[in-house]
Amino acid sequence: MTNDSTTIFEDLGEIDYKKAWDYQEEQFDRIVDGKLFNRKNPDSTKPIDHHLIFCEHPHVFTLGKSGQANNLLIQDEFLKKINATFYKINRGGDITYHGPGQIVGYPIFDLEQMKLGIKEYIFKLEEAIIKTIAEFGIKGERLSGATGVWLETQTPQARKICAIGVRASRYVSMHGFALNVNTNLDYFNYINPCGFVDKGVTSMEKELGQKVSMAEVKEKLKNNLQEVFELEFSRSAVK
Repeated sequence: MTNDSTTIFEDLGEIDYKKAWDYQEEQFDRIVDGKLFNRKNPDSTKPIDHHLIFCEHPHVFTLGKSGQANNLLIQDEFLKKINATFYKINRGGDITYHGPGQIVGYPIFDLEQMKLGIKEYIFKLEEAIIKTIAEFGIKGERLSGATGVWLETQTPQARKICAIGVRASRYVSMHGFALNVNTNLDYFNYINPCGFVDKGVTSMEKELGQKVSMAEVKEKLKNNLQEVFELEFSRSAVK
């Protein structure tokens, strides 16, 4: 990592989607402001900390800026019935679902400092997920033309286990990935996940036939992200 930058890691536990989004924006602004300060003050040696957030959300559907609203297959009244909310957001990608039993990761990284383009960044996110689920005996793959981590991509049973949707502005990333661990997959029936109508969705629980320790997956995932992105964590906090 250049400029001696470190990464702040936080596990926020279960948190409202909008509250987490606002917190992401705060960290994004902090990093962008730091970059602008350093550019205006070439003698500044102040490093800018990256930020990595893990959390879970209550039931929520989010639609990316390039998504189609008709990929949400239910109306507002039914959203209330299933205790879910819906947001149009500023990441790439189409529609996805977040909920309990799913690890959502928000890396807020200065990609310029990491010397990463957006495609390489997404590739590395996928790599960390693939490494993580491999430790549980699940073989993850990439699917040509689609982001995220998939299983059995060359078969009619191709299914997604981790969605990825990111935004990068001023070379700083936001949003991130959603890994289905013990996720209630019924909620995916209410959308065309990521805009696909011919692909399935799965979870680690479904593939393994038993619930998986969220704490164990988080720890392995954190370690794999650290390895793949060569992160140095400055401190950990739980809110």
